[in-house]
Amino acid sequence: MRTPLVAALLAVATLALSTTPVAAEPANDSLTWSVTPSGPQGPNGRTALDYKLDPGATITDHLAVTNHSRRPLTLRLYASDAFTTAGGGFDLLAAGAAPRDAGGWVTLARTTVTLPKSSRVVIPLTLTVPGNATPGDHAAGVVASLTDAGTGTGPDGRRVTVDHRVGTRIYLRVTGPLRPALTVTDVQLTSGSSWNPVTLPHLTATFTINNIGNVRLSAQPSVHAHGPFGLGERSANGAAVPEVLPGGSLRTSIRLDGVPPLLREQLAVSVLPAAAGGRAIDPAPARAESQHTVWLIPWSQLGLLALVTAIVVGRLLARRRRRRALREAVAAAEQRGREQAISAEEGPS
Repeated sequence: MRTPLVAALLAVATLALSTTPVAAEPANDSLTWSVTPSGPQGPNGRTALDYKLDPGATITDHLAVTNHSRRPLTLRLYASDAFTTAGGGFDLLAAGAAPRDAGGWVTLARTTVTLPKSSRVVIPLTLTVPGNATPGDHAAGVVASLTDAGTGTGPDGRRVTVDHRVGTRIYLRVTGPLRPALTVTDVQLTSGSSWNPVTLPHLTATFTINNIGNVRLSAQPSVHAHGPFGLGERSANGAAVPEVLPGGSLRTSIRLDGVPPLLREQLAVSVLPAAAGGRAIDPAPARAESQHTVWLIPWSQLGLLALVTAIVVGRLLARRRRRRALREAVAAAEQRGREQAISAEEGPS
């Protein structure tokens, strides 16, 4: 994978540990390098260092570090533990943090390398699984790091140091019982509606997906809602999650549009897990689900109903007043007619 030195640290960290190689033409004044899985003679097409080992086992492998720049480059090499970011990404502990898992089981033949321009070096590595390692998946990474003093300053006025890292992932499965399991927690439900009574409300579910098992899993989140007696069923899928490492969690949201406001709405947030990386899982992971009740008051529809009712009642009352006035006018006219007739009969004799 390649990434320019001038890129922001966040972008570098994201690109650096992707399983898809990043292709870019380096500018004349940029430094770019890559770290890829390798055989003794050079890269062999793998996208990650992927192993299945018994506790106590040792494996030797290789990494290729390539300088794509037009000038020499000195890099620091180290391994560290991986974790799932809040947004669902794959990242490693900061350079100063000591690894406590698979990152600490890796030994590199060299920890510093100086590369001439447009050159490559193959670095042997050894991974030794402790005898008491827990079964399941362990994730780590090896990075080639270049520290840059940067141009910004922190709150204390000191210059900020930026660690530009490019690396490759390590996936290790330690043999033993597997416990694939995801949970859905911290569900927050919000609703939104328009004053246009024709537009139906929407529901947004924001929730956390947690990997509480010992296997890395992909996940397909979804929401399903319905009113009383199953009326007005609606469902929507969220963005697929490629990977959640054991012990990791991420926050995501799904918006469900066009929900009929039938007062009491039943809503289920579910996550369907699957094996990440194509490895079979036995037992198969079960769907995780969280059930909730939401009250959707049809305010705009009630407002329209109130308006229509007011118009109808107003017209009925107006019609009643007109009829009453007409009857009173007819009665008054008849009374005047009778009075005039009596006056004519009693005229001068």
